Amino acid sequence: MRLERPIRVLVIDDSPSNRRAISQMLESAPGIEVLDRAADGEEGLKKAIALKPDCITLDLEMPRIDGYSFLRLINSRAPTPVIVLSSYGHPSDVFKALQLGALDFVAKPAKADKAGLEQVRAELIEKVRASAFAKKRPAERGMGPFHTPAVFPAAVLPDLGKSPSSPTPTDTPTLVCIGASTGGPPAVQKVLESLAGLPVCVLVAQHMPTRFTEAFAQRLDGALPFRVKEAQTGDPIVPGRVYIAPGGEQLELGEKGGKQITVVSRSGPTDAYAPSVDRLFTSVAKAGVSSARGVVLTGMGNDGGLGVKALLAAGAEVWVESEETAVVFGMPQAAIANGPVTRVLALSLLGPQLAQAIQVSRGSGNFPALKPKK
Repeated sequence: MRLERPIRVLVIDDSPSNRRAISQMLESAPGIEVLDRAADGEEGLKKAIALKPDCITLDLEMPRIDGYSFLRLINSRAPTPVIVLSSYGHPSDVFKALQLGALDFVAKPAKADKAGLEQVRAELIEKVRASAFAKKRPAERGMGPFHTPAVFPAAVLPDLGKSPSSPTPTDTPTLVCIGASTGGPPAVQKVLESLAGLPVCVLVAQHMPTRFTEAFAQRLDGALPFRVKEAQTGDPIVPGRVYIAPGGEQLELGEKGGKQITVVSRSGPTDAYAPSVDRLFTSVAKAGVSSARGVVLTGMGNDGGLGVKALLAAGAEVWVESEETAVVFGMPQAAIANGPVTRVLALSLLGPQLAQAIQVSRGSGNFPALKPKK
């Protein structure tokens, strides 16, 4: 996709200094134009409807109309990609905003030093540019304009029937590794909902900063019949577990005492992403887990492309979200380019068909849910 004109951005923040700083960050990048600024959600809503910006940056805590109310209103009246700026101290705010239809978020630095501000500038510019590639998913009941149904609702789980025995932690699970970026949190949940009740262990590399991945894991843990946690080195690969790669670090598959475990490590100077989908997928391929399934969901960039190639070479399957539903098709497109991948499917079909394939490969179509968690 070639952009014929600058990406026009509306900046909404109740702090004059923040409006000024955000505008300066954006205007420092070629191809981005700050269309206007607004001091609260009410003014921002009027300007968004009148000016029709390509993207909006949004503060959440504002007078008159706060960021959450703004998201509800803009998505019903003039759907526009929204990048939320959120404090590191309130990661749960981000997931509420994503649930209401925000495209993505940028975490404000804990310290407003030169390094912290430069990191915010680079991330903000990257995500505003990504917004130019974002598109609506096909309309469904309860769906936000740039997302699947609400990010963290009470999970509506399929009836998987009854089985005479439950999978236990000693069963060998089917390993599923998922990679996602922009638009990914709701897509990840949708796939996990389809896998409920299956003896799977899931490793997730979702591009997200430190501390937010822990909150992401906690929200999923409360919504799904899996034990979901931020990964630590030594977590066992057993059925009914989902491990989220920590923000700013790398999650890989390792081995200790003849048993598979998770390994979390610091990023190296050559790592473009932390967490990296390539690092996760490649580690699974090196471990020779040919029964594994790799899943590539929506995201900007090409992370996962090399990992997909490694998984396919190792005999594993790779399932990819189609352009039809991917909020940003960059990562799925890179995966397909490194194919031939196993399946390319709309998000609503990917999870159920993946679950069915796992059931068939294990010789049964019925597994009970893996609760209780404790």
